[in-house]
Amino acid sequence: MTITQLKYVLAVAEHQNFTKAALKVFVTQPTLSMQIQKLEDELGVKIFDRTKKPIQLTETGRKIVNQARNIVNESDRIQDIVDQEKGFIGGTFRLGIIPTIMPTLLPMFLTNFIKKYPKVKLKIEELNTEAIIERLNEGHLDAAIVATPLELDGIKEQVLYYEPFVAYIPEGHRLAAEKNLNVEDLDIDDMLLLEDGHCFKDGIINLCKTSRNYDGDHFQLESGSFETLIKLANEGLGMTLLPYLHTIDLGEKENKKLKMFEEPVPAREVSLIYTKSELKIQIIEALRTTIAGVVKGAIAFQNVKIISPLNKRKNVTN
Repeated sequence: MTITQLKYVLAVAEHQNFTKAALKVFVTQPTLSMQIQKLEDELGVKIFDRTKKPIQLTETGRKIVNQARNIVNESDRIQDIVDQEKGFIGGTFRLGIIPTIMPTLLPMFLTNFIKKYPKVKLKIEELNTEAIIERLNEGHLDAAIVATPLELDGIKEQVLYYEPFVAYIPEGHRLAAEKNLNVEDLDIDDMLLLEDGHCFKDGIINLCKTSRNYDGDHFQLESGSFETLIKLANEGLGMTLLPYLHTIDLGEKENKKLKMFEEPVPAREVSLIYTKSELKIQIIEALRTTIAGVVKGAIAFQNVKIISPLNKRKNVTN
């Protein structure tokens, strides 16, 4: 049994196709098939059911794949240890970022990071939280930036910053004359929301559950982007909530429609997450310090209440 054979098994398990798996690991399809067959013969079991299309794992094959993933990760750690001992920060690093964070945070730190760590080849994917967790567990991502807490087994969370919720209220709205808002002012039936799949929407729903006006059965309108929500609000279709960093580049006209909440300000916790194997931890730490350095100047709120996508809250005083 070899590490290479296990990598071939993982590739086939991922793609459910020998030809696609061979392309992924840069060998010919006959070579890959022969090595997997050799491993099955050695173990005396079938890892894949080749009679099904697409190819499926056998029951034993699932257990083998889970263990193979652990073994391959641990073998990668050897090079990781060497890199850390040499102080080397480089190589390919796969980072996932959720859609409600990507457009504002990425431009803030990417150029700085590339200049400081030119030997790191960042591969960045925009994915929702569910897809990120799946890809982290399968070893297809090295780390990700998401809203937390998630409290998942095998996943570590390092808080990067706390980002307040900001209300965007158009002229003529019932709350337009208010200076600052209280959570009790919110009415979910009057709220423009992101579509399903965005954890920022889950955070807003959890926030509104503290309001006496909450009714979980009614949503007026949902959209896929904050820009669309702002335009819909300007048309008088309701109010919306935005993450603070998204408000920084709004024009003067839009800025007049922004309202902050009374302290403790409701906020989301944004963290860098990665598996407990801590592979490529030196790059993870480089990312963390780079992001912390650029964000601390943009967000200076002292007293916030974290609204979790898991419907949990905690107060944070910096």
